[in-house]
Amino acid sequence: MGTSACALELLGMLVYIGAWLCALATTILPQWLTKSTALLPVESYDLGLWETCVVQDIGGMECRSYDSLLGLSSHLKLARIFMCTSLAVGMLGILVATPGLSLIHSCSDCGGSQTKRTLTIAGGGLGMISGVLCLIPVCYTAHLAVTHFFDEKVPDVVPRWEFGDALFCGWVAGFLLIVAGLIMVTSCTCLQVEPQPVPQRRYQAKSTDGNLRKRFEYV
Repeated sequence: MGTSACALELLGMLVYIGAWLCALATTILPQWLTKSTALLPVESYDLGLWETCVVQDIGGMECRSYDSLLGLSSHLKLARIFMCTSLAVGMLGILVATPGLSLIHSCSDCGGSQTKRTLTIAGGGLGMISGVLCLIPVCYTAHLAVTHFFDEKVPDVVPRWEFGDALFCGWVAGFLLIVAGLIMVTSCTCLQVEPQPVPQRRYQAKSTDGNLRKRFEYV
């Protein structure tokens, strides 16, 4: 494998791991949606997948987990499922792609470079799937926030949910997971197949002609 392919593999794996950590932070953070009211300007509210929090300007923060799983809204349930599935698929992709790296000497008895190439492509594909799974709940939550924010039926004095920091982190994680998968798949196209040297072929051809001539002369 050439130097460019090795560099692409290493870059893709580093981006892959960083994007997976961003997706993990997106899943854990409670700042998916945030809301502040004019009546209580010293307090703001954060809505996450696992808990809701009340943030005060003096620096205090109090969070409370959801009491019942059945009482959650449908979009929160789907967001949990998609994010957990994205993390699982992403971790599987990292585990699959790691033995396929050229810097790691493995799979020497299982087909060599072809097996490593297959593992790298499979890991990159899982990374792209993980990125799509991460973007779906993030984009859908943002869509709901925008729809409710510009709802004309709701009076202007009623506070509305706005984008939280976790949504931006989720967008970064999803796009980076897709980019990392593309980089790892692209690195496999940079494989250098070492052909048989031309002088050696000529030498084999000459030696074959010489053997034929000797056989004819002997006959």
